[in-house]
Amino acid sequence: MNNQKKIHAIIDNIEKVMIGKRNIAELSVVALIAQGHVLLEDVPGVGKTMMVRALAKSVSAQFKRIQFTPDLLPSDVIGVSIYNPKDMEFHFRPGPIMGNIVLADEINRTSPKTQSALLEGMEEATVTIDGETMKIPKPFFVMATQNPIEYEGTYPLPEAQLDRFLLKLRMGYPTHTEEIEVLKRAEKSAPIEELTSVITLDDLILLQNEVKDILVDDTIKNYIVDLANRTRKDSYVYLGVSPRGSLALMKASQAYAMLKGRDFVTPDDIQYLAPFVFSHRMILRSEARYDGITPEEVVERILAKTNVPIKRLIKQ
Repeated sequence: MNNQKKIHAIIDNIEKVMIGKRNIAELSVVALIAQGHVLLEDVPGVGKTMMVRALAKSVSAQFKRIQFTPDLLPSDVIGVSIYNPKDMEFHFRPGPIMGNIVLADEINRTSPKTQSALLEGMEEATVTIDGETMKIPKPFFVMATQNPIEYEGTYPLPEAQLDRFLLKLRMGYPTHTEEIEVLKRAEKSAPIEELTSVITLDDLILLQNEVKDILVDDTIKNYIVDLANRTRKDSYVYLGVSPRGSLALMKASQAYAMLKGRDFVTPDDIQYLAPFVFSHRMILRSEARYDGITPEEVVERILAKTNVPIKRLIKQ
């Protein structure tokens, strides 16, 4: 089974549980292969948790869940050293971040101090306890969820935290037909319990290594940097996309090209992914928010004004 077939096998498997959300499944797998993380923002009950569980089962990964609450401590996330009086030594008890696929549920319900406990792990795949740095097992993927309508008792994620997420996605409600299909599938059993893996963790690690060989031409790199620079100069934008955002767009485009069965990135890949990669990395000016302008609209406007460097080779 070649790389494209492996990727589509994961997505097809997720679709056994998630009805009508293939684009979200595709983008989640893109982030996983690119060794990035996903922030999933939407209302309760649309299947955010189910998406993560289905993804973990599909790739034979160890699934861990962190339910963020206002009283959660950093040690509840990364782990703690406990003294054992029998041997008079401290022993490290790992926290739930020590997993392959981690669901950070309602991440904006906890304090900034606890949110920051994820920063080192998401960026460097390590945690530091009592001055000792330990590696998180590979592969490591965080999908965080937050509810956009519940603002009371929440702590908005700071820019440094948002910048750690490769993609920000929104699921949305299913259509009438899709929701009927959800009811049918769940009528007698839970589809997630019957889900089995389609690839091994070794297969996934191989995908993550081989995606780096996807060609990104210099003209594509220039295109990415040009788009990022325009976000920094746009009249609606107070804080533009950082160099980490440019790097994130390149990595995501490599994974997306692999999903499409190509060994090179096209401008269409960049244009499709840019709103998911750039939007949460920008802070708009107050007048833009007052006018009802969204970051996604700003990105789309920048894409429309920026010259495409080469002829489009393959359509979406």
